[in-house]
Amino acid sequence: MANARVLWVDDEIDNLKPQIMFLEKKGYDILKATNGYDGVELCKSEQLDVVFLDESMPGMTGLETLSKIKEVNPSLPVVMITKNEAENIMEEALGAQITDYLLKPVNPRQILLTLKKIMESKRLVSNATTSAYQQEFSKIFMDIQMGLDYEGWVDVYKKIVYWELELDNANTQEMQEVLAMQKSEANKEFCKYVSRNYMKWIQNHDEGPTMSHNLMRDKILPRFEKGKSNFIVLIDNLRFDQWKVLKPIISEEFRFLDEDYFYSILPTTTHYSRNAIFAGMTPYNIERRFPRLWKNDIDEGGKNMHEADFLEDLLDRTGHGELKFSYTKITNHRSGKELMENIHNLLDNDLNIIVYNFVDMLSHARTEMEVLKELASDEASYRSIAKSWFSYSPLWEALKKISEKDVRLAITTDHGTIRVGTPKRVIGDRNTTTNLRYKHGRNLQYNSKEVYEVRNPIEAQLPRPHVSSSFIFAKEDSFFVYPNNYNHYVNYYNNTFQHGGMSIQEMIVPVAWFGSK
Repeated sequence: MANARVLWVDDEIDNLKPQIMFLEKKGYDILKATNGYDGVELCKSEQLDVVFLDESMPGMTGLETLSKIKEVNPSLPVVMITKNEAENIMEEALGAQITDYLLKPVNPRQILLTLKKIMESKRLVSNATTSAYQQEFSKIFMDIQMGLDYEGWVDVYKKIVYWELELDNANTQEMQEVLAMQKSEANKEFCKYVSRNYMKWIQNHDEGPTMSHNLMRDKILPRFEKGKSNFIVLIDNLRFDQWKVLKPIISEEFRFLDEDYFYSILPTTTHYSRNAIFAGMTPYNIERRFPRLWKNDIDEGGKNMHEADFLEDLLDRTGHGELKFSYTKITNHRSGKELMENIHNLLDNDLNIIVYNFVDMLSHARTEMEVLKELASDEASYRSIAKSWFSYSPLWEALKKISEKDVRLAITTDHGTIRVGTPKRVIGDRNTTTNLRYKHGRNLQYNSKEVYEVRNPIEAQLPRPHVSSSFIFAKEDSFFVYPNNYNHYVNYYNNTFQHGGMSIQEMIVPVAWFGSK
């Protein structure tokens, strides 16, 4: 395939000049490295189609280099070239997901055939995926326009996520752009639908989907299994697409049972949605029941300091007060390591809640750090970082330690996040909240056509610190910016991942169940 870029890593690269010249005459662009370290760096800095990798090199071996390359780009095809026919070498290489392997000495035609096979396979996969999505496009479009209920919107969102992942693998830029436009159109219609129905849902459980404050009662506690240790892992800020790339990893050690969903309440933030999950109540009712524990936006101090107290009260109210339970919140790597080392001590409990704050911290760090903006520049790379984090996290190491025990495992979250790109002007006083996706305060000034407004927070089951307090929520991919220094903040926050508002990515979130194999 003309213009394909190939990296060849071999400590005796000078001896391969005939093969390299042959491939260059066939139109291939060949990059060379004489050791694994340089090879890995080129994988980081260059756009490559295939890597040819010598198995036996001084310093970093071929297998070690392979492992590092897969950390950089898991989908990059790697062909291992070896003198060694030993079975264990090839088992290690195949286990590390090589695409093919060749035995030395290799002749130019062997290399050419291998390249053609790989590139043609990539092209066929790409074409098949593109064709399949083109056929599905019209159906998804019709679903969006026909007036869906809350279950129908879940189905549409899952289809969109499915095609996002498929098109990621097919690397078809044009179709990815079409899908992005379709997702934008879905968000527009979804926000209209939620705006019409949200008040009805939040005021009457029977009128709508399971929401944050009913998650434990509707979907967690009914799946509780007596005689087993039940683990509920809540990964903060985990979107449905991120969950989908974690699912295959977890399924390697646990038996997948089923996948469900719920709708996050507004605001789609930890302060509101996660407290609602563990209290089993709306924020308005939490404040009424626990006036000393609930903190409003303008109050000083942590807003999620009493989740364990709320959970204990919920268990008592729902007839589960006899359960022996634990509540563990992980906010840094050190506490994650402590969980990994001590997770066996939790097996004596009936119910174990583990809240892991990483994805949320990642989204905030990405806003602040230029290097993370580069690493997570779009949806696909954001998913990739979440996958890489989980694969090597203390959380996954901890869960693997209990995978052979008789446990029940649930993976869920409190809300999702959206990449913002449309600034909206808003004016508020000094007590107005700073969140980019919702504002709460007095004397807010905004374009009412651009937001979802709640003039009476109590109707939305939200606390009302002042008589004139109101809420506004950003819709679709918009974010709120004050007029002062407007252009600076637009540029600073544009293309960052935020939450707190109304979108399909923030509101429809997963809850999935696993058992021991």
